[in-house]
Amino acid sequence: MPAFSGINHVAFSVTDLDVSERFYTDVLGFLTVLDTGPARVCMDTGTGFTIALIKQPQGRSGGFDAANTGLDHLGLAADSREELVEWQQRFEELGVQHSPIQDMPLGHHLNFRDPDGIALELQAPSEMYAAALDRMRTQRLSKEEVLAAAEQMLGSEMVARGRG
Repeated sequence: MPAFSGINHVAFSVTDLDVSERFYTDVLGFLTVLDTGPARVCMDTGTGFTIALIKQPQGRSGGFDAANTGLDHLGLAADSREELVEWQQRFEELGVQHSPIQDMPLGHHLNFRDPDGIALELQAPSEMYAAALDRMRTQRLSKEEVLAAAEQMLGSEMVARGRG
C-alpha cells in the first residue's frame, strides 16, 4: 500500500475573504502567501501547513454546522496545556468565542470558531499520548502494537479491534 505522509492543507469556503483572512493572520498568526482573487492561501510558517480560504461564487451563507455531513471540526496541534492557556488568554483578549480548556485522557482541548462559525480545536496531547505519537513517528509499529498502546491509554472497551 502507498504511504500516507500527513496533512498538507485544508480549504474552507467562507462568506467574507477579508474577515476570514484577518482572523487566520491576526488571531492565529498565519501568513497570507497567495491571493488569487476568489481565494487566499494562509500558511503557518513554522510547519508549512496551509489553509485556503475560498469565496465560492455560488456560495450559500447559511453558516457552518457540524451536524451536517462533512467537516465536524479541524484539530490544530499545540505542544502543552500551558500553551492552551496562552491561546485561551489570547482569544479572550481578541473576543474570540471559545470553550473552556477540557482535560481528557488523550490530552487537553480548546475549542473555538472562526468568523463563519467553522469549528476549530487546539489539542495538546497528554504525556502518554505524546510518547505514543512519537513512537509511531520514529518506529514502524504493527497494527497490533498500535491497538495495544490504545488499550493501555483508554481501556479495551474503547478500542476498535477486529476492524481494518
